[in-house]
Amino acid sequence: MFDIGASELLVIVVVAILVIGPKDMPNAMRAAGRWIGKMRRMSNHFRAGIDEIVRQAEMEDMEKKWANRNAEIMAKYPTGSDEEGGAAPVTPEQLLGTEMEPLAAAGTAPDADAAAEAAIERAAPNKAPEHGGPSRDDEPGLPLDTPPPESPSAPPPAAPKEER
Repeated sequence: MFDIGASELLVIVVVAILVIGPKDMPNAMRAAGRWIGKMRRMSNHFRAGIDEIVRQAEMEDMEKKWANRNAEIMAKYPTGSDEEGGAAPVTPEQLLGTEMEPLAAAGTAPDADAAAEAAIERAAPNKAPEHGGPSRDDEPGLPLDTPPPESPSAPPPAAPKEER
């Protein structure tokens, strides 16, 4: 809006010093700062008012759209019990399905201590074989590991010779 460059600002400062004088310049700058502050507050207040009016208008439009859509739905499904309406009665068996298994009978309570110990063992971290943990033969080796010899009669692979 107001594009004031460095040269224009310098001209304004020189003219202000000549007209106002160096003695009254601090008071004039304070007064100018107060006026600028008041103008900013008024513009912010005005902008906030406009934003609130726009927000209220948008809310009214949305409420009208929701009311119209609700009226359409109510006209199409007046009882709400149609399958397409989504409000058909549902039984608990339909919600739960047949996948659920009943709990153990009251007379056969599981051993809580054994279940707790098993859960602790499952949650315990496993040690690596190089740190004293169990070794697993079915675990694949690292890509850089040398493969095991294929047959006992085959000679071991020769180590590469270093050149100097």
